[in-house]
Amino acid sequence: MSAHRRTGIVTTLVAMALAVGVSACSPETDSPPKEEPRRASPAIAPAAGSGVGEIFTDEAAASGLDFVHFNGMSGELYIGEMMQPGGALFDYDNDGDLDAYLIQGTMLNKEKTLEDAIFPPVGPLPPRDRLFRNDLVVHADGTRTLRFTDVTDESGIDSRGYGYGVATGDYDNDGWVDLYVTNLGPNQMFRNRGDGTFEEVTDRAGTGDRRWSVAAAFLDYDRDGWLDLYVGNYIDFHVTNHNDCYAGAGYIDYCGPKAYNPEPDRLFRNRGDGTFDDAARRAGFGSTVGAGLGAIPADFNLDGWIDLYVANDGMRNRLWLNQGDGSFVDDALLAGCAVNADGSPEGSMGVDAADLDNDGDEDLIMTHISDETNTLYVNDGHGLFEDTTVPIGLATPSKGFTGFGTGWFDYDNDGWLDLIVVNGAVVFVEELLHARDPFPLHQRNQLFRNVGEGRFEDVTDSAGAVFELSEVTRGAAFGDVDNDGDPDVLIVNNNGPARLLINHVGHDRPWIGLRLVGEDGKRDMLGAWVGVFPEGRPALWRRVRTAGSYASASDPRLLIGLGDVKKIRRVTVDWPDGRRESWGTVPVNQYSTLRQGTGASEGEGS
Repeated sequence: MSAHRRTGIVTTLVAMALAVGVSACSPETDSPPKEEPRRASPAIAPAAGSGVGEIFTDEAAASGLDFVHFNGMSGELYIGEMMQPGGALFDYDNDGDLDAYLIQGTMLNKEKTLEDAIFPPVGPLPPRDRLFRNDLVVHADGTRTLRFTDVTDESGIDSRGYGYGVATGDYDNDGWVDLYVTNLGPNQMFRNRGDGTFEEVTDRAGTGDRRWSVAAAFLDYDRDGWLDLYVGNYIDFHVTNHNDCYAGAGYIDYCGPKAYNPEPDRLFRNRGDGTFDDAARRAGFGSTVGAGLGAIPADFNLDGWIDLYVANDGMRNRLWLNQGDGSFVDDALLAGCAVNADGSPEGSMGVDAADLDNDGDEDLIMTHISDETNTLYVNDGHGLFEDTTVPIGLATPSKGFTGFGTGWFDYDNDGWLDLIVVNGAVVFVEELLHARDPFPLHQRNQLFRNVGEGRFEDVTDSAGAVFELSEVTRGAAFGDVDNDGDPDVLIVNNNGPARLLINHVGHDRPWIGLRLVGEDGKRDMLGAWVGVFPEGRPALWRRVRTAGSYASASDPRLLIGLGDVKKIRRVTVDWPDGRRESWGTVPVNQYSTLRQGTGASEGEGS
């Protein structure tokens, strides 16, 4: 079928839909620091609500986080245009609150102009990634005013590629968080100068990749004190090798990953001088290909070395176990987390790892396409996994949804990690298509509460009006945006507005906030494994990291809910270099900084 014919089909669909309309389709203590966005494509809107009694409300518009994603779709139905974007929550200016970085798109076909787009871009032109500074004000009575300011122009960041994801980490150990942006095309590394500006250092650092990259993660895999960089590549797609794909009903639709060849991933080892070398082949990644979309670093077998789990789309997933000598071995098949309980590979997109059952090891969740289920792998403590999706209650609710961003987070601070899954289809939803919807991929997002008995309950319908929206959501980033002691969520929509989900319930329970830094007090120690021991309760273990979810980066600070416990017996930290320390007194209901070398030494950690 010709490109002209493809364009005609989609343009006609859009015109018909718009014609009929779319229905509301002691440690160092840190003191806390100081009109709905326009839609590029229609969404099903909920009834207006006051926010009273809601778990989350969307405060993006009210706080000035005015960003609308543009995917550049012009009718060709390129696979790349419907899978964007991610975003990041990170403190780029070291003022103690979380700023936001949002990934933008452009015209994927360079022969097309903005005038050819089915949904024109909304906001500053030309479209590019945006950086928003958080100007949070905490008043004397404890109330907060949350306000974001677009500082893209003054930051020096110029990222105008076809963007997908972002990773955050201080790769040069200067105390300022840097950015790595993945694109369908050349990736970009931005070094934070520490004065509110960034410089692109991709070529100098040696971290470029011209393929289609989505996931990226900073991790210190060789325990030398410098953050290395993993980059996950997807498939060999570009405009010139675009294929025609068809739905079962015979109409043209978006292709899946199997229509193209998978790509090898990259692993860049930090030399400690601002440059990286390509260590993929030496590490064991070099000859392995996969349609990678998600990646999460963790120590799955508790041997003290950071491993890496990679979620592949439509192919078996990889569990790269760190051998401690610069190399990795893929153990996913033997460990039971390469394919689901039926022995089938799934369309994995987002992934996260955390101790959901409070037994001291990290379990895995990954999101999948609508004719599958999202999958939960429970760790036995030795890096062996069991697919418990059905008995734990997450299988049936995920049927019919296509999940992307996801994350374990304790939204109600009861000491049990809950789960959010953000959704949006990758092929046309037939009922939306028949209803003449102009972008027939939108779905609702979902929230699941961990009831602490090996079961989750779906609390989506009571989570708030923002969960009644039906949109094409992709990325999700996590962090306490207003520094009030509960986790908030930044979600990013394809061809729609970013949304800032502010939590209204978690801070009613006791909590502890921790930032883990190195001996010089500068860099967040990604990979640190932290045990918090509440009075009268088992330890709560959490990993310091920024990677996970889908194409997104989150706050490295740990925010740990304590339920009804108001006192901590001690905090134990296994540092990335293998040393273990503990602190006997850590205050509750505030953020504190634990600096390596200032606790009581306990020798080697796990």
